[in-house]
Amino acid sequence: MMYNSIFAKSFSRYEQKKLGYGAFVGCLIIVLSLCRVFKPYIGSIHDLKLKLYVSIDTKMLMLNETSSFPQIARVEETETKKMEQGCFSEERTNFCQVQGDIRVHGKSSSVYIVTPETTILPENSSWTIRPYARKDDAEAMRRVREWSIKAVKDGMKFPQCTQHHSIPAVIFSTSGYIGNHFHEFTDIIIPLFLTSRQFNGQVKFVVSEMRPWWISKYQAILSKLSNYEVLNIDKDDKVHCFPGVNVGLKRYPKELSIDPQKYSYSIKDFRSFLRDSYSLKRVHAIKLREEGEDENNKNKKQQPRLLILSRRRTRSFTNTAEIANMARSMGFEAIVMEAGGSMSNFANVVNSCDVLLGVHGAGLTNIVFLPENAVLIQVVPHGGFEWLAKYDFELPSKNMGLKYLDYKISVEESTLIQQYPQDHMIIKHPPSIGKLGWERFKSVYLEQQNVMLELNRFRPTLQKALELLHQ
Repeated sequence: MMYNSIFAKSFSRYEQKKLGYGAFVGCLIIVLSLCRVFKPYIGSIHDLKLKLYVSIDTKMLMLNETSSFPQIARVEETETKKMEQGCFSEERTNFCQVQGDIRVHGKSSSVYIVTPETTILPENSSWTIRPYARKDDAEAMRRVREWSIKAVKDGMKFPQCTQHHSIPAVIFSTSGYIGNHFHEFTDIIIPLFLTSRQFNGQVKFVVSEMRPWWISKYQAILSKLSNYEVLNIDKDDKVHCFPGVNVGLKRYPKELSIDPQKYSYSIKDFRSFLRDSYSLKRVHAIKLREEGEDENNKNKKQQPRLLILSRRRTRSFTNTAEIANMARSMGFEAIVMEAGGSMSNFANVVNSCDVLLGVHGAGLTNIVFLPENAVLIQVVPHGGFEWLAKYDFELPSKNMGLKYLDYKISVEESTLIQQYPQDHMIIKHPPSIGKLGWERFKSVYLEQQNVMLELNRFRPTLQKALELLHQ
């Protein structure tokens, strides 16, 4: 009351009202200023065990670690360039991407991030990564060498540079499931594209557990992503210094896929990149005309090309010649070939075809080279393969702009009936075998089974492929 009385005596009613508005605006400005100042400190701080601030040039890197591997990463950005940095743990991969004074020592599998002495830095700030993009698979990761990433201050002991590089590096492993065409693409090639395409060739590939044959096999792709020779790092005792490094590879969780909403690229962009890498001529598959359509070209023969993928060991067609002859009688130009040999030659053969037919397996990965609107026919063996068929090739093929058909064989079309009695659980109830574990399932249905297609039963599937080529 006393305060209100003094206030009323000192100012007129208009002046009181004016002053009140001014005080309100002033308080609002103060509150907004405080929010801006303390915004970085607001959030779920209680679940963070470690915060690391590494001052690199004009940037401030913060790695938050909630377990043995950092789950959250954040960077304060410069005005001229936005760059997300830090270590990230995602569904199928772990990777770090940092800039600054980076030192790589191959012999000890170590990456050092050198920071100014004034930086607030917890002791023992380090992370470990196995740079192969299939972290959920213990068998694959067991074969991959572990790398350590350590943040060190200027005043601490760390190795001195023996070789300087003016471009950033990408460190990845060619171990894991190398040798399997499917895994080479979904675990390395596509993730490498996602991680390094942004550099437009100005990046150095640093390879752990390097297989020279693998580098040779994918040379056309590697040379399109990097303008520099690959560095075999494992036994290298030099200290290679880079202005930035990516340890490990980015990866979308689904097989042979890229989410364009998360990344700057789509799986169609990747297929376009492959066409450039291997100088593939065809972008679109043949479009068959209906009878009576385009009379001016009625004498021009339209013959869609069918590639039948043969396999040397398991899940192979035992009546390939008969399948090819039936396809030719239906109007296809049918060729039979096994995946392998020169990647460039085989990529061009696949790209020349309008339909690809094969039993579920790594060879179907070559759909990445098919022209758009081509047809994939996946033959699904006996044994409850539907889930593998769907996630490995059906969904990816549709995302690639291909048309998809599958053919589920009958028990009579599997060579397993020649090895086991009709009432055996392997024949009657495959799920019971699946419950025994992946190794047991694989040893039976992937490694002991071949396919003899029943031609009259399969013929409608080939007819459907022709119909799709009319669309």
